[in-house]
Amino acid sequence: MRTATGHLRTALWLTELGLPVLPLREGKLPFGNCPACTSSKTTGPCQCGDRPHMKFAGPCQCPAPCHGWAAATTNPDVLTGPAWAPAWRQAGGVAYHPGGARLTVVDLDNADAVAWARQTLPATKVVPTSRGEHWIYQGAMQSANKVRPGVDVKSLMSYAVWRGTGTGPITALPDVVRTLVVREESTRPLRGEVDSSSPAHAVWDRSVATGCRHTDTFVQTGLTRGLARVAACLEQGAGSTAYGVARFLANQHTACPGPCGLETLGRQIIDAAVDVGVPEAYAERAVTRGLAAVAVRAA
Repeated sequence: MRTATGHLRTALWLTELGLPVLPLREGKLPFGNCPACTSSKTTGPCQCGDRPHMKFAGPCQCPAPCHGWAAATTNPDVLTGPAWAPAWRQAGGVAYHPGGARLTVVDLDNADAVAWARQTLPATKVVPTSRGEHWIYQGAMQSANKVRPGVDVKSLMSYAVWRGTGTGPITALPDVVRTLVVREESTRPLRGEVDSSSPAHAVWDRSVATGCRHTDTFVQTGLTRGLARVAACLEQGAGSTAYGVARFLANQHTACPGPCGLETLGRQIIDAAVDVGVPEAYAERAVTRGLAAVAVRAA
């Protein structure tokens, strides 16, 4: 096995980059656990100690590639050892544990999800997949599936299929990705009523933006488009979209002497999110983080 070929050769190369790897069988699934580890689900920890995502957590010294993502390793002796040899002979692909390398993969499963990412997420390394794209960021976080239609977040306690090196530089994990895994508890408005303490919708005008260098038309056009994006999120994702809109609008005012009325713009974004059922406290946090994500002088 020291003269590695195929998937094993790829795996060994990835370990040199610092990526913990494991073999996948056909269908992009990990190999099944050994009998001792399989029985641990019902009888207690297996003799090797079990793995964190099993019923009984703990370190595992099992020589076989058991326990999915938790088996991922950067140790070439383990990868080329006799216990892993049968898996490599049958392997249909290679996976890696993003969180183990302090990475996060935003898995975009279709064209609509890719279009959403291009409008919402900061640019980073992009890897084409069979149905969409992987957007890879520097930084680890909680993993979650189906955070919005066609979008999974893979990082800690998860694995991602190796699809290639991709294009573009890896950038820092943004808050807009972290907020995707925060559950937006539904407070769906009834009969036009919304769960908001705001007595009246705030409205941006020149009186609150005496130091803004932009025209009223420029500001209103950007705001209107942003509010429309939030309002379109009728089922889910309004909170993360509000974050993205707030960050985008704040970025337009980085060169202004200020004040630019960003608090008023933020209040309008919050109101739009509340109108489609986002709890006000959640909307306020998302918008506040979006405005704070850009180092602005315009208050």
